[in-house]
Amino acid sequence: MQKTNSTLRRILPVLLVLVFGSLSFAADKPPDQMSIIETILHGGPLIVMIWICILGTSMVLVTFSIQLFMTLRAENLAPKALLESFISTVHAGNYQETWETCKANKAYAARVLQGALERLGRGQDAVQGALIEYGLRESQPIKTKISYISVIGVIAPMIGLLGTVIGMMGAFAVLGSSGVADPRGLALRIGEVLMATASGLFIAIPAFIFYYYFRNLSTIVVGLTDDKLQHLVADIPYEELHGIQIGEGSEGSFAPSAGQTRAPQNLEPAADSNCPVCNGAISVGETPCPHCNSAIDWGT
Repeated sequence: MQKTNSTLRRILPVLLVLVFGSLSFAADKPPDQMSIIETILHGGPLIVMIWICILGTSMVLVTFSIQLFMTLRAENLAPKALLESFISTVHAGNYQETWETCKANKAYAARVLQGALERLGRGQDAVQGALIEYGLRESQPIKTKISYISVIGVIAPMIGLLGTVIGMMGAFAVLGSSGVADPRGLALRIGEVLMATASGLFIAIPAFIFYYYFRNLSTIVVGLTDDKLQHLVADIPYEELHGIQIGEGSEGSFAPSAGQTRAPQNLEPAADSNCPVCNGAISVGETPCPHCNSAIDWGT
């Protein structure tokens, strides 16, 4: 936050000088001898503000495009070494170790698999549902940046059109006051109009190209990564792991639910008991008696 405030304090004086300095700009040069900056400043504070908006949108477009070019790669979403580590530990049954590896890694595949492993004890449907849920959640920042590129493609021509309207108002004002006697002033205003329109289109065209490119690329790369994770968890023995807890501090322990019945223990039957009805030899817990067929209540 402090760094952002410091940057704003440096930029604001420059913007104020450009906006209010344009009020005192004197067009003492013919239009064909003016630079682009001089032409913009001649348009007044509104034109300067429009150009600041155009520059801002172009900077956002370049920033998001570079970030998406670096992010939307299979090696970034699911590094090969990380996937090999997942395959090794999952096939070995070390699910808690896999979860800890996911927690220590910030890649897309690690974050999605981490959430899925935390539901391992609930069954296969819960794990696959978690893969979809966390996949949508972790891919949302990527989709947000792509949508911002689309927004830039929409608003950039509108900003240029606003500059066009303001420039045309100035051009008609010059034409109404001096007619065709001041062709230089009229040409200067028309030049401002064409520059604003061209700048908006210059940003919008690549913005839409990048938008469709990144949208399709994200669908392919994220889909391939999700498919690898689905194959990774497909062969897990979910029935044997019912009730297992994976996550912070659980260490892969089992926690049977309230309705879960424990497996019967194979105890050696004791043969030193007698039936209370016929006094025949009988194992503890056996009912009915094999001799007299009487039902025996061993709880008493």
